[in-house]
Amino acid sequence: MKNKVIITGGTGYIGSHTAVEFIQNGFEVVLVDNLSNSDISIVDRIEKITGIKPEFEEIDLTDIKKTSSFFKKHKDAKGVINFAALKAVGESVQKPIEYYRNNLNILLNVLENMEVNSISNFIFSSSATVYGLPDKLPITEESETKRPTSPYGNTKKVGEEIIEDFVKIAKNVKAISLRYFNPIGAHKSGLIGEAPTGIPNNLMPYITQVAAGVRKELKVFGKDYDTKDGTAIRDYIHVMDLAVAHMAAFKRLNDTGKDQKYEIFNIGTGIGYSVLDVISSFEKTSKQKLNYSFDDRREGDVPMLYADSSKASKVLHWGTSLSLDDMTRSSWEWEESLK
Repeated sequence: MKNKVIITGGTGYIGSHTAVEFIQNGFEVVLVDNLSNSDISIVDRIEKITGIKPEFEEIDLTDIKKTSSFFKKHKDAKGVINFAALKAVGESVQKPIEYYRNNLNILLNVLENMEVNSISNFIFSSSATVYGLPDKLPITEESETKRPTSPYGNTKKVGEEIIEDFVKIAKNVKAISLRYFNPIGAHKSGLIGEAPTGIPNNLMPYITQVAAGVRKELKVFGKDYDTKDGTAIRDYIHVMDLAVAHMAAFKRLNDTGKDQKYEIFNIGTGIGYSVLDVISSFEKTSKQKLNYSFDDRREGDVPMLYADSSKASKVLHWGTSLSLDDMTRSSWEWEESLK
């Protein structure tokens, strides 16, 4: 029997890449998604990459009855990786109630059903936004978490607090939160990548869509930050390095010698790249000249965020292997495959 893993939000950007990583490591993967920001064709694309078609169920995990039925059906799962959430920082500022209702209800429903069905291992898709405006860089796991600058970020901070409280009373559930920095890039096959429905909220898909002629122009939000070139700095990480981090975390949860019920790890490269660094790399790897201009700062954004991921390196035996050029090159190859 293969170990079964449930991946919520499994047809989404990070979920689909993580599904590939788990399938290629011999796991039986069950994807669940409401397809609000992804496409069913991703299931077939995962099959093309891995040779195995993962089981898929279209469910809105805010629906208590449907979620309960789904978990009862898959109670033999060894763990859950929870990606299901609304994730656009800017949109969350405009729609806070929708973000709190969706993201926190999904988390509550998943955790409750894990306990009811004795599913032991939980990985939470968290975010560096839980650090708010950091006092110093790089950010370690010991850095103070603050009220995030967006409702999206706050759903991650509150989510972590819910998990911390939950594992104290749940008999058999252990959990790890992975605080991602900024995932970009795509699978080397060009078959899966970041493909948001509607107007992209993240930098990289907007860049590739402008280069492909889907969008007219990239707006760079803010050129007056106190950074080397005036644009915001982030720790960009290749999505496949991020997928590998989930595998490392899952192995950690299954370590019989591990006694901690809840752990937190930063997942980033430790390198801060500005928006203009990303544009420069993209123009080099794609050989495309990008049409962009500057605009006002975006509400909810902070000037600089980059990680100290030494804890993940030491405890999870994980590290990054792909460069910024790898990230921008694979993103463009993915965009071109969509034509």
